Amino acid sequence: MSAPFTAADTLAGVPHGFFGRRGGVSAGELASLNCGLGSGDDPALIAENRRRVADAVLPGAALAGLYQVHGSRCVIVDGDTDLAGRPEADALATRTPGILLGVLTADCVPVLLADRAAGVVGAAHAGWKGAIAGVTDATLDAMESLGAQRGRIAAAVGPCIARASYEVDDGFVQRFIADDPGNERFFAAGKPGHAMFDIAAYVAARLAAAGVARIAIGGQDTYAERDDYFSYRHACHQGENSYGRQMSVIGLAADEGDG
Repeated sequence: MSAPFTAADTLAGVPHGFFGRRGGVSAGELASLNCGLGSGDDPALIAENRRRVADAVLPGAALAGLYQVHGSRCVIVDGDTDLAGRPEADALATRTPGILLGVLTADCVPVLLADRAAGVVGAAHAGWKGAIAGVTDATLDAMESLGAQRGRIAAAVGPCIARASYEVDDGFVQRFIADDPGNERFFAAGKPGHAMFDIAAYVAARLAAAGVARIAIGGQDTYAERDDYFSYRHACHQGENSYGRQMSVIGLAADEGDG
């Protein structure tokens, strides 16, 4: 049995999917497609959920994941990589068919990327810290080192917390404006001393500024669409003991790539 997912037109022809919380076997606050190894869920249930994710997109593929640390490091994965190792990083890239790159999110931004002509794909977890630190830029650099050309790379920004739900304080706003005054456009007025942050638009703008011409934004709100997606912020506001993570994956079929 597999699980439902959404796909992006920009990545048509490349095995990929943005999964939510439906279609799995976890229960309670973590129901049902929880893929987060650090969530406190039963490891056997997480393993089954992750198997369902892989089978839905690229049956038989090996799943490569990370120990995500909200940074900007991108690791390259190939046939010699220890896929159980979970390196500390927030992005992956590969040109090896039969491997699915997976990132976990629960309000942060999942980004999937592909240069179909070169047979190179990438995946990034972009929380606000990683986004401003350049995790998407690092992913593009890694993909280019494998033969991709960023002018050909297509990207998709998946389900994440939307501006209407992402309240931040003025200190947060000033951090982004200090990095680039143009970042002011990603914030809308909120209650006194606060603003609403459009992290999806910020990540898309970083991709565009780096030379990516084809970018899709899914437009879902993980906080507001609680039945469909896990949300760290919503779980905190509800006083829940734990929170699940959804997975976004991308890979190359056996007839793609040169690896």
